[in-house]
Amino acid sequence: MILIDKPYVSDFLIKTIKENNFQIIATKEAEELIADSSLNWISEINAKNSILKNPNQPIYSNSENSISWVEQHLNTTQLPNQINIFKNKIRLRELLKETYPNYFFKGVKFEELDHLEIVNLQFPFIIKPAIGFFSLGVHKVDEPSEWKDVLAEIKKDINHIKGFYPTEVLDANYFIIEECIEGEEYAIDCYYNNKGEAVILNIMHHIFSSGKDVSDRVYSTSKEIITSNLHTIQRLVNIIGEKANLKNFPIHIEVRIDANGTIIPIEVNPMRFGGWCTTGDMTWYAYGINSYEYFFNGIKPNWEEIFKDKADEKYSLILLDNTSGISQDNIKSFDYDLLLNDFEKPLRLRKVAMKEYPIFGFVFIETSEGNDRELKNILTSNLRKYIITKY
Repeated sequence: MILIDKPYVSDFLIKTIKENNFQIIATKEAEELIADSSLNWISEINAKNSILKNPNQPIYSNSENSISWVEQHLNTTQLPNQINIFKNKIRLRELLKETYPNYFFKGVKFEELDHLEIVNLQFPFIIKPAIGFFSLGVHKVDEPSEWKDVLAEIKKDINHIKGFYPTEVLDANYFIIEECIEGEEYAIDCYYNNKGEAVILNIMHHIFSSGKDVSDRVYSTSKEIITSNLHTIQRLVNIIGEKANLKNFPIHIEVRIDANGTIIPIEVNPMRFGGWCTTGDMTWYAYGINSYEYFFNGIKPNWEEIFKDKADEKYSLILLDNTSGISQDNIKSFDYDLLLNDFEKPLRLRKVAMKEYPIFGFVFIETSEGNDRELKNILTSNLRKYIITKY
């Protein structure tokens, strides 16, 4: 069963739903996003009754906006609690405390930040909303002298993004302060089958422009990225599934792996793969894997077979977030054609209504071996060259 909600559903996911005749819950939001009466729609009351009768059936959502629907209609099942364990980063740290006994973290109310005794904290540290999304409100603090400016940035961030997402997705009332995890960052799409076995569908390297960068601009996947990290990540997702008792449950995980191979989770996003139908669709463009079909049908990727036809190509997801410093109100348009000309092999462009959300869209691209220049260029770009202003 599929639960669709705003802000976005891709044509690829809609096509997958139609071709497989997957049940889709007929919420108001889903019907606003998908105007296709031929889909296998199921009423909200029938969906609720079906799930209550069989609470272990697979459920996928494209958006965490749908968490409120789950809490409202399925509050007698274990699903709301499982979701909250992961959405609340403080609860996630508590869940994994035995696995990482020396890991430092601290929960703080937003109104207490002005009076925080930072001299008692370990530096460097990361501060972010305990319930968050898309690296919104995330900051790194290297030393005490930076705190005043960071606090001002946090308040600015919260005022800017307030109202874009419901509190189940982004809640700025509580923050988590935690130690800065060193190493390379990876994003993983994974699901737990009806036996509770963890199945990894994709591993993407999250690339940053500097130590201070906390953006979501570039994620890349390749044969080398997956094969070199698969076993390390598999051990962690097994632990998470066992501790949270997960079955027929999709998740999107972000982790860091240091030079010694030590892996620590950053966050776990429940009931979905990457937001905005990004990483879930990327497996199709990169490897011909339909992650949604694999989840619902309990299929495990045969990586050896998949990589037979793959050499050293790299597949990347580019988030076109507005880092230009130009106000949304002063932007007339975005030159997508100029943007696509800067890439060797664009696979898919997705435009986003920039007046509704602080992003211009997403680009899926393929690059050949040794061509990291275009990834570095877009990683450090403020995107101003593509923006046409009103004045």
